[in-house]
Amino acid sequence: IDKESRLRFKETFDKINSGLQTKFPKLFGGGQAYLELTEQDLLVAGVNIIARPPGKRNSSIHLLSGGEKALTVVALVFSIFDLNPAPFCLLDEVDAPLDDANVVRFSQIVEEMAETVQFLYISHNKVTMEIAKQLTGVTMKEPGVSRMVSVDIEEAVDMAER
Repeated sequence: IDKESRLRFKETFDKINSGLQTKFPKLFGGGQAYLELTEQDLLVAGVNIIARPPGKRNSSIHLLSGGEKALTVVALVFSIFDLNPAPFCLLDEVDAPLDDANVVRFSQIVEEMAETVQFLYISHNKVTMEIAKQLTGVTMKEPGVSRMVSVDIEEAVDMAER
């Protein structure tokens, strides 16, 4: 059992690590990241994320800024999704700490992955909202009373073109 567990862990670890090494530079516009095992015995080892955004030195994820941490984790999560896709992915304001250039790259990857994964995400960022096919907003006209407003983007564009 231990032999099989080690084999499966190593195969999965290598695939996720490869995906991270591909997605990280796409999200950052350069740089590199990789996963590192903390011990040789795979059954007790932990995993560190080592990242080097463009123009910076290699560092543990703990030393990155909020936006850099967010993009690094997005690269990791999306690498896992590539390996074992789920039917949908829920993201809660992951774009909040990002500057405009990073939001654009984040949105491009979401658009690419949306061909195979349905995304449900909470965002206040207009750039991120622009790639949505359906928007649902929550408003509060009076205290304690929430109201949902939905917009089908394709339908709205069709109406605007008429």
